[in-house]
Amino acid sequence: MHISYLYRRQCADKLNFMKKLFLILFFFSSPFFCLGQKTADVLTTLPKDEFQIREIANDLYQKQDYDQAIQVFLKGRKILANEQLFTFELISLYRFKRDKTNLVPEYLNALQTSPQLLPQAQNVFSTLFENSADYYLLQTALLKKMQKEPDNEVYAKLITWLYLQTREYNMALKQLIAQDKRIKDDGGILFNYTQIFISNKAYTEAAAAYTYLLTKGASGEYFLSAKLGLSDVKYQMMLSNPPSIKDASALLAEYQDLLIAYGKNVNTVYAMRRIALLEAQYLHHPEKAADILDEVLGISNLPARQAAEIKLELGDIYVNTGKSWEAILLYGQVAKEFEGQDISNEAQYRSARLSFYQGNFSYAKSQADVLKASTTQLVANDALNLSLMLSDHLQSKEDSLALSLYAAADLLQFTNQFPAALKKLDSISVKYPNNTLHDDVLMLKAQIHIKGKDYAAAAVLLQQLISNPQSDIWTDDAIFTLAGLYEDQLAKPEQAKQLYQQLITDFPGSMYTAEARRHFRKLRGDNIES
Repeated sequence: MHISYLYRRQCADKLNFMKKLFLILFFFSSPFFCLGQKTADVLTTLPKDEFQIREIANDLYQKQDYDQAIQVFLKGRKILANEQLFTFELISLYRFKRDKTNLVPEYLNALQTSPQLLPQAQNVFSTLFENSADYYLLQTALLKKMQKEPDNEVYAKLITWLYLQTREYNMALKQLIAQDKRIKDDGGILFNYTQIFISNKAYTEAAAAYTYLLTKGASGEYFLSAKLGLSDVKYQMMLSNPPSIKDASALLAEYQDLLIAYGKNVNTVYAMRRIALLEAQYLHHPEKAADILDEVLGISNLPARQAAEIKLELGDIYVNTGKSWEAILLYGQVAKEFEGQDISNEAQYRSARLSFYQGNFSYAKSQADVLKASTTQLVANDALNLSLMLSDHLQSKEDSLALSLYAAADLLQFTNQFPAALKKLDSISVKYPNNTLHDDVLMLKAQIHIKGKDYAAAAVLLQQLISNPQSDIWTDDAIFTLAGLYEDQLAKPEQAKQLYQQLITDFPGSMYTAEARRHFRKLRGDNIES
């Protein structure tokens, strides 16, 4: 056994020696290391052979001499008089080195003959680019390319993408309209991009896009969709600013014109629902709104799911007008008809919320406890908050009385009676100074100010709640809400980014964490089309 072991060991040693000898001979016989050449000498003796050039550069890459590998590829292009050679290798090296200055022109060079690489280029740029200077680098190089090749569509697509990344929506719109005219498109490309404008709250650009599509005439494929879309964008624009009765009336007239032109049918239900919401929320005619929704429910061929959504809207209007029993009946119909589905959970939550408004806390808590396990995340979160509030604030008679005032104030805010709601909330600490509703009151006040478009006042209250919470029920909600205000209404993107990061770090289990991560990446400059 001992002799056999020694013999095997000797054989193994000889084999290792032969391997090392072979590697040494191969090393010094390669084109790059022939006669002991130094790395810098390779460029002066580079062979006029694409395969050998690639082998030499790969040897350098294996030795982690990336700069020399790049120089070999670049010199190889000159020797072989072909600027399209070694594109993928150079892109990989520049990307590895995070050399954005050279990566940008290399990708543009590649796109010239391989436009199918556009999604890859966009993904790489969104990953590597860190600030506006990086996007400006791309913009400068792109504009130079477009001057030389004005008809190259891949460059037009890339600069549109760039303007979306930098939130220069007006520039993106100009590019899209120019592209539509240049390629004599039917408007489909521009129509699809309007959804990106809307999702990023670029309502002015979305409205301009729809208006341009309407100029193609009533026979255009996207005419009706653009007409409906334009009305909806105007509705969204109205919601983003304190609307006047005049603005609401003008928009309502537009929807009514649509109904006159196209009739009241399953295809125009959308317009009728908008009219009902305008009547109820901004023109203060909830009875008219209820009549309109009743009429919608009588339209033939109305999909069951859509009918259920309308019943929930009608139920909310009944709450607004004090017809609580009718609201309960409608919520119950939807809950029963769609049992086990998300909309059923939503109906049950609205029923629990109405019970809470009415001061029926025991029933409201029993329903909220069931809904905490809902598969609908938003319903589950709202139900959990309601359940915790009822559990925490029914421990003493003073807390129960304070909670009754809070519920009454919540109903007032639901029915858009904001001054009365704030006044009732202020009265809680006066009548019951030892109550435990501190965080709940701050959060509800903030929500009232947000509905009233007083974002600065809401931000102050939310910051108070975040800085000095009495419990953890509302903290993650407050952080996410305040971050949204900073991002969308108060033009403070850095503060928004910090709050999203705080939410991600401190509340990993929050229902808002995934959305906070998406907003954080968007503010950081990642791809905002996705």
